[in-house]
Amino acid sequence: MASNPDASITIVGGGSGVGITALIDGSTDIAMSSRALKTDEKMNFETKGMKISEVIIANDALAVIVNPKNKVGKLTHEQISDIYTGKIKNWKEVGGADSKIIAYSRETSSGTYEFFKEHVMDKKNYDATVLNMPATGAIVQSVSQTEGAIGYIGLAYETKEVKQLEVSYDQGKTFVAPSVASAQDGTYPISRPLYYYFDESKSDLVKPFVNYILSETGQKNVLEVGYVPLTK
Repeated sequence: MASNPDASITIVGGGSGVGITALIDGSTDIAMSSRALKTDEKMNFETKGMKISEVIIANDALAVIVNPKNKVGKLTHEQISDIYTGKIKNWKEVGGADSKIIAYSRETSSGTYEFFKEHVMDKKNYDATVLNMPATGAIVQSVSQTEGAIGYIGLAYETKEVKQLEVSYDQGKTFVAPSVASAQDGTYPISRPLYYYFDESKSDLVKPFVNYILSETGQKNVLEVGYVPLTK
């Protein structure tokens, strides 16, 4: 808005599903999402005669986090999946202390919830004991205060109050820590694009903002807040 004095932008949170529903209902001009549109959402847009544009504006690395007191520093894809599906329930099963694992997740309307289920849990269901949190900040706070906790967050929410784990997607042969660099070069396996969706009939209204985000200045903003720019 500083660069465009005539622009007025209001941002409301709630998760990818909430944003996409708001776009379908016509109560928002841009839906920000950390997942691609679902088939039923595409059909809803078509039913309403809306032609939706998809723009990737940044990338993100999804970090798996634990309490700093936890001596576990790395997990395999399979171990993370088994924790969230309830197959592994104690830290001693993955080289940690003899203590119960308390798993935190985002709520079901979150694109991060959907992405984690599909790409980390291989579309298996979350265990009933997994605690759903309304925001990523709540996961960070809970994990920082609970010694046996595990959670997952976008890279932008990284803080010294929690410990990021190295992750392996090749049965433990190589482990990679989440970072801007490892997300950009493709070595960190839990990475994802971040999307803007908008109705093409609103292009004149939203394009200045979209173009700003994609500009050199906008991509510097992306990096400054902790996400991964589209180019190095």
